[in-house]
Amino acid sequence: MSDTETTTHAPDAPHPQRWTALGLLGLAQLMLILDVTVVAIALPDMGAELDLDRAALTWVVSGYALTFGSLMLLGGRAADLFGPKRVVLAGLAVFTAASLAAGLATGAPLLLAARIAQGAGAAMLSPAALSVVVRLFDGDERNRALGTWSALGGGGAALGVLLGGLITAGPGWSWIFFVNVPVGLIVLVLLARILPGLPRAATGSLDIPGAALVAAATGALIYALIRAGDHGWFDVVTVALVAAAAAGYGAFALWQRRAATPLIDLHLLGRRPVVAGTFVIAVTTALMVGAFFLGSFYLQNQQGHGALMTGVLFLPVALLTMAAAAAAGRVIGRLGARLLAMLSLAVAAAGFLVPVLWSGTAPMVTGVSVAAAGLGALFVVASATALAAVAPHEAGVTSGIVSTFHEFGASAGAAAVSSAAATSIAARTGAQAGSGFDDAFLVATGIAAASAVIVLWLVPAKPE
Repeated sequence: MSDTETTTHAPDAPHPQRWTALGLLGLAQLMLILDVTVVAIALPDMGAELDLDRAALTWVVSGYALTFGSLMLLGGRAADLFGPKRVVLAGLAVFTAASLAAGLATGAPLLLAARIAQGAGAAMLSPAALSVVVRLFDGDERNRALGTWSALGGGGAALGVLLGGLITAGPGWSWIFFVNVPVGLIVLVLLARILPGLPRAATGSLDIPGAALVAAATGALIYALIRAGDHGWFDVVTVALVAAAAAGYGAFALWQRRAATPLIDLHLLGRRPVVAGTFVIAVTTALMVGAFFLGSFYLQNQQGHGALMTGVLFLPVALLTMAAAAAAGRVIGRLGARLLAMLSLAVAAAGFLVPVLWSGTAPMVTGVSVAAAGLGALFVVASATALAAVAPHEAGVTSGIVSTFHEFGASAGAAAVSSAAATSIAARTGAQAGSGFDDAFLVATGIAAASAVIVLWLVPAKPE
């Protein structure tokens, strides 16, 4: 397909199949999000069948998250340079092939290699797909499209718990990967046919040294956040990883000033909407993953529910997240991003306070569901704010920035709540267990409340 290919409709007219394309891209994105929590539920069975130790099981999850998070800036820039359609299709093909390899794995080496390959495919697909959405839609339609996109992504984590339980209890853990293969192939064929051949939005070559520096720094930081959950924030290796990440980002910034075709225009990181959007996405994802993490341990360890029942109980969380995101896409144009962000964070804070005030399954599910409604709307605020005024040649790399901070938030949220609830997770039952969960939900309440104040200053009242 030519880099300058255009579609047959009028140049300024909306693409006639844009909503169908959005649905297919959203389904592909949902596969990437589901792959985190679906795998988490299947880990015990996977470890028993393949004789994997705790370290190997940890890397089954972390290897995907590290690769996914650290390569998204590269994936976003590739979308700008080579055209988002090409990168979307390539990323989906890699993810689908890697899913097949993971399902066929008979030991740790192939399984871990396949998970890393899945992460690489996801890192190409996710920012390129979001770039397509930004370029296909405009105005209020873009807000509605981002609401749909956010609904699928926001609800995917909770849906993954339910699907993981059903698949693991049914055909077995390998099918959590095999199910991606037919879905991925069907979506790949349909996207190849209907996705418009959007032209390259930027010129030049891929900044390989810059990509290597930012990938190494991002990988080190995400691994530090993951490690902090198990070993604490002041563990020597954790601190060393944070220092290495800081040095890597410093070297990356210096290189970007010298490179002939830099990976990213550093001025982009200084724009208020981009900063505000990345802050909101990081906080939102941290709170969402934290809620999932806490809720899963609370329902299984404290309340004695099995993995399948835990997944069923998380269904309201998923549904409210998706409903709130879809609704936010329709009202953000009237309310404005700042007011919607403040109200959504206030709702999230109120929801997280419920399981602190009342104990038991019903209060926990109710509270996290209320919080999820606020968080679902925040996913839309984050994307709409960060991507509101980017030029076509910046859409891919800006999408990569947003997606990278999504992974930062996920890793930080899991680390923060696992540290706060460490005594509860270790104790499993009793008063000591309950108090740890209370502390962790209070931390989530405080983060949401403090962020509600920060967004009043940080998020622009109107698009800039």
